[in-house]
Amino acid sequence: FIVLLGPSGCGKTTTLRCIAGLESASEGRILFDGQPVERLSPKQRNVAMVFQFVSLYPHLSVAENIAFPLRARGERGPGVRQKVNEIAKTFDLTDALSRRPSALPPGAWQKAALARAVVREPKVLLLDEPLSAIDERFREEMRWELRHIQKELGTTTFHVTHDQREAMSLADRVVLMRDGEVVQEGTPAALYDRPVDLFAAQFIGSPSMNLMQGAVDGGALTVAGQPISVPEDTAHKVAQAVASKDVTVGIRPQDVTLADHADTPAIEAEIVAVSSSGRDRQMDFRVGESVHKGFAPPGKANVGARTRMALPPDKLLFFGPDGRRVEV
Repeated sequence: FIVLLGPSGCGKTTTLRCIAGLESASEGRILFDGQPVERLSPKQRNVAMVFQFVSLYPHLSVAENIAFPLRARGERGPGVRQKVNEIAKTFDLTDALSRRPSALPPGAWQKAALARAVVREPKVLLLDEPLSAIDERFREEMRWELRHIQKELGTTTFHVTHDQREAMSLADRVVLMRDGEVVQEGTPAALYDRPVDLFAAQFIGSPSMNLMQGAVDGGALTVAGQPISVPEDTAHKVAQAVASKDVTVGIRPQDVTLADHADTPAIEAEIVAVSSSGRDRQMDFRVGESVHKGFAPPGKANVGARTRMALPPDKLLFFGPDGRRVEV
């Protein structure tokens, strides 16, 4: 399950259309199971595509919609009915087979369209933001179902989205794109923990990664002008990797909390806002002129308080003046 992720206009859908054969790639190769398919028509490639705005034939039942691609290629008889029943069971659509699309509950349109796409057993399933038109309250459920169904079917799937939460919850591999280029490719955990540059660091994660101005001089590190203790070899590696002393220091909000010991590596900050999201208590804190985010236990953060924010050294990431992450 591969997710193409990136902002609007970065080339995700164009890449998907090239895989499908609807667009011609200007360079590069497209191979299915090691075999080139650039000269094959979309039909010969045996791909199935589901678009953002799902289109089902309104005058046909769900069963007839699912059966349509089978009948279109000449299949007839009880074999068609058997395939429809099997795929309907996979997608939990058995009770809806006799209904018209207009009578389907929210989310079932997408499931019916997906069932119609995979009933003919395509080599590759291509999904162009299929969940973006669903109300938020049904989208989380559909993400879970889509992931479960894909694993059950075992069909190689390319999924396009600009929603990083959707990408991180669905993908085996994420391909992060920007301006027509691949920025980073890997597992969701790899992109979250080890972003290759500042764009990847900010695009992945909710809330976005905190980025603070820092400086490194020999074995000493400062963040927002305040000294912070990190292993000396870490500071030396950063100093050797960047042309100047200036670095950008990144840390995930989930890794920032109130310092509970005097010897905890931390910086002085002022809490400017506190909000709750379920069991999480999120706080905004100001360091110099910049506001950043962290998390604190209930009752431990008060607006206006001056406090120390713990920055665990093993959670810090360092970016050079060119925006690339420094390996430490």
